[in-house]
Amino acid sequence: MDTKEDILTLLRRVGQGEVKPEEALLQLKLSPFEDLGYAKVDYHRGLRQGVPEVIYGQSKTAEQIAGILTAMVKHECKNVLVTRLSQEKADYIGKLVPLIYEPMAKLARVFPAETEAYGAIVVATAGTSDMGVAEEAALTAEALGNRVTRLYDVGVAGLHRLLNNLKPLMSARVIIAVAGMEGALASVIGGLADCPVIAVPTSVGYGASFGGVAALLSMLNSCASGVSVVNIDNGFGAGFLASKINHMGDTAK
Repeated sequence: MDTKEDILTLLRRVGQGEVKPEEALLQLKLSPFEDLGYAKVDYHRGLRQGVPEVIYGQSKTAEQIAGILTAMVKHECKNVLVTRLSQEKADYIGKLVPLIYEPMAKLARVFPAETEAYGAIVVATAGTSDMGVAEEAALTAEALGNRVTRLYDVGVAGLHRLLNNLKPLMSARVIIAVAGMEGALASVIGGLADCPVIAVPTSVGYGASFGGVAALLSMLNSCASGVSVVNIDNGFGAGFLASKINHMGDTAK
């Protein structure tokens, strides 16, 4: 019971007399999660949120990640995201399950399946050094069924580069602004666009940037309205939130 469609199918079978109500109740009780000892795999995440459980790979062993994915494939989960995954772990897991790995974003899409691109999300970076975090955001959004436009290296040090891309900014439903240093890009975009702006501070910068804290504080104190902020280097969180905003009012969901 991993998706709304699974639940509806079960309920229809109960209504048609193919499955006893007690049997259906047992299936629903057994399906929420599975205890693997080192992880409790949440199979109802897709039902509740529309997206299978996302695996944070940085602090897990390759064997643990592979075990979680092996359990998830039994429930026919598709497009499972594994974030903060090293190349070494990706190589190990790729021998066991099908995946697409993006080394710049340190992100893997496991059991990849085609998704219909919806709406318009723009991911913009201040500099080339911010691209790793930006790609994590962009690839997350794409895996969740969103159309993404990338505008990289359009920071305030050369403002004309951003102003030359006003059309995609003005037509976006959500914009993700990724910046380190002083993090000014989010405020500038927030003052131009008529849609929600998700600011992502990065740990890029010299000593007084304090590993992204300076950009974080700048973005939190933005004078532009409609700017929200996620944690430092949290491209995944920004991409996930942008997807939720982009799909609001989508009757197909």
